Amino acid sequence: MWAGDAVLLLVEDDAGDALLVEEMLADSDLDSPLTWCKTLAEAQRFLTARTAPVCVLLDLHLPDAQGVDAVTRIVRSAPDAAIVVLTGLAEGEAGLSAVATGAQDYLVKGRFDPEALSRALRYALQRKQVEQASAALRANEQMAQENARLERGLLPVPLLRGDDFEAIARYEPGRAHGLLSGDFYDVVQTLDGTVHAVIGDVSGHGAAEAALGVCLRVAWRTAVLCGTRQLEQVRLLEEILVAERADQHVFATVTSLVFPPGGREVRVVRAGHPGLLVRHGSAVHWEEPQVGMALGLLPGRGRWTETELPLPPGGHVVLFTDGLFEGRTSPSTRLGEDGLLELARAHSVLSAGAFVDALVDGATEGAAPYGGLADDVAVLHLGWAGTGSIPGQGTGTTAGSATEDGT
Repeated sequence: MWAGDAVLLLVEDDAGDALLVEEMLADSDLDSPLTWCKTLAEAQRFLTARTAPVCVLLDLHLPDAQGVDAVTRIVRSAPDAAIVVLTGLAEGEAGLSAVATGAQDYLVKGRFDPEALSRALRYALQRKQVEQASAALRANEQMAQENARLERGLLPVPLLRGDDFEAIARYEPGRAHGLLSGDFYDVVQTLDGTVHAVIGDVSGHGAAEAALGVCLRVAWRTAVLCGTRQLEQVRLLEEILVAERADQHVFATVTSLVFPPGGREVRVVRAGHPGLLVRHGSAVHWEEPQVGMALGLLPGRGRWTETELPLPPGGHVVLFTDGLFEGRTSPSTRLGEDGLLELARAHSVLSAGAFVDALVDGATEGAAPYGGLADDVAVLHLGWAGTGSIPGQGTGTTAGSATEDGT
């Protein structure tokens, strides 16, 4: 194998040896032009300017480099270049050392012919391409494993102490950007039976944002298990975000819920996060509890409110990140909150799991002709079990009271 655009570079200070190599190439089946450099520095300048594949014939005895040091410096200057080392009769060990250092093959001067030279150059280039493909595959596998670990950290198994509460979750990666997002959620039931839930979205995409999302989720769970009050949890999350973020422009939106035993109400704290859906019977409402500033926008200046939202018997709450409704449904429009509510009402008679799937699948299908979901999507369907909604019941939802965080 020889790439048609591959370049052949000879690094040799002896004119006689250079002429011999040139003559052998002329007698071989390779038609690639030969470039001759007399010093390693000259070769490095040449390699820096090249974008096509390069195969280097490298002498180990140069005015400015000796032995495997020459190989090391070529590898550093042009890591994509294939290298065939030229050694003397008594330098077999040097050739093997050069291969161990990064060369693909070696030839002994005076012991090769045009056919052997052609074969060594072809094999060297092919070996280099295989090495690069293998390295890329390993890097992709490691990235996939890291992404899987981060996703598991973002999306834990709900910590429920019995079967009296139902938590349905779904996460759908929006791979249009090909990177992880910082969407996260968690559900924890404390010893007194109270259920706490959180959903959040760190701005941006990438491993750093996902890791920050994991950090915030773990911090939230820790705060809940330590008995930290709901408003104090939000302040704590902002302090952690500011301390851990790599860029001062990174922020996070969060919605925190508390379901006291009894199922009559839910306490909501919103920090820049989208509203929520309330399901009851075959009806679906969009609710907008009072909202404060997203975390990290103006550290220390945020004011958040705890809103008590009454729930009708059998009422369930649906939380989500904005990726669910920000997908495009035409070149100039997005699904939007109104479109999401319409989609929810079209599937309002479905069970909790089927309803969540219908929302995510509907949003995904609507965005498919326009590049798919541009962002990851997390959805939580939460409510007390044993009080299941019956299609046709009314909602009875009323405006809730509010307690402001005045610190």
